[in-house]
Amino acid sequence: MLSIKVLGPGCRNCETLARKTADALEALAAENPATAGATIEKVTDHNRFVDYGLMFTPGLVINEKLVSSGRVPTNNEIKEWILAALN
Repeated sequence: MLSIKVLGPGCRNCETLARKTADALEALAAENPATAGATIEKVTDHNRFVDYGLMFTPGLVINEKLVSSGRVPTNNEIKEWILAALN
């Protein structure tokens, strides 16, 4: 099962990343049934950021691997990372 975490204090960029990630999952669901049941968790605890090596928010973690930090990636980047995590 695919596990996705958005790391950040809840700022605008964090909310944007969460929304873009949900949009990417929705777009991929039609093409790839393996994304069904994927979860997106918002992590706001600064102590947990360190567990992933996050220095700058927002951060995106897919299957316990930090794939992005300090910026809001494009929808296509998020889709690519999700598909890579499925393989």
